[in-house]
Amino acid sequence: MILFVRDLTVIDAAYLCPHRGVVGESWLVDVELTGELNEMSMLFDFARVKKQLKAIIDAEVDHRLLVPKKASETLIEPAAAGYLFVDFLAEDHTIHLNCPEQAFAIIPAAEINIETVTDYLLSLIRSQLPGNIDGLKITLRHEVIPTPSYHYTHGLKKHDGNCQRIAHGHRSMIELWVDDVRDHALEQYWATRWQDIYLGTKEDMVPVTELELSQTGQELVSPQHYGFRYTSAQGDFQLAIPMESCEIIDTDTTVELLATYIAHQLKPQVGEKTLKVVAYEGVGKGAIEVL
Repeated sequence: MILFVRDLTVIDAAYLCPHRGVVGESWLVDVELTGELNEMSMLFDFARVKKQLKAIIDAEVDHRLLVPKKASETLIEPAAAGYLFVDFLAEDHTIHLNCPEQAFAIIPAAEINIETVTDYLLSLIRSQLPGNIDGLKITLRHEVIPTPSYHYTHGLKKHDGNCQRIAHGHRSMIELWVDDVRDHALEQYWATRWQDIYLGTKEDMVPVTELELSQTGQELVSPQHYGFRYTSAQGDFQLAIPMESCEIIDTDTTVELLATYIAHQLKPQVGEKTLKVVAYEGVGKGAIEVL
């Protein structure tokens, strides 16, 4: 017997890539369980699937920075108690962090992709299933977006949940309407502008010399890096990232304020026409601004 749940949850995370830098990502999650019926004539109660399995995925991967432990570019060291130094030394850029351990998911693989993250989740979940379950399949997949989209990473220090982590992200579509007509050329412009972008809040910027990085980070950080640092409920978050990977926003980077930012940036291009920005944060949620 097979029990399935489609769209169990959405993983909104970010990962380190030697070619793209820090990449915001959103994956939809489907689950299949196989086994024998239990005393309730069920494989596994749907309520428990949605609660228990979703809770593991949300706790261990969602809103974290996924770090490929076995990549040649990755260095991981303990920092202060409960904190990690993570340095990512790609050939043409380096990224350096000092954050609470819960900001990271350390994936035992040479690269981050759907297969390696799936394997990681399988290893976490299998041991927590009841005895009548003998098979588990997890499918990560992208939302089908037929129009331009972008990947962004950010942190929200004022958030009271896991969004406060300084490097989590999303894969997002965008809709731009000019006088009630969808403008795909304008969408493509914005998607290109924000492809693999880190959106930094201006007030979170600090000189890189003020960051408490690993010895490697101190040696490699340069004037071509932006420094970001803030303290939130989960701890002290520090990041040095190449300037070319960033766009600096005067406000926080909530999706509501990003919709407003995009609208104000694009309004001069449409003049007196009405501009509607539908900005998504991952899958199926977002904010709308009209100017």
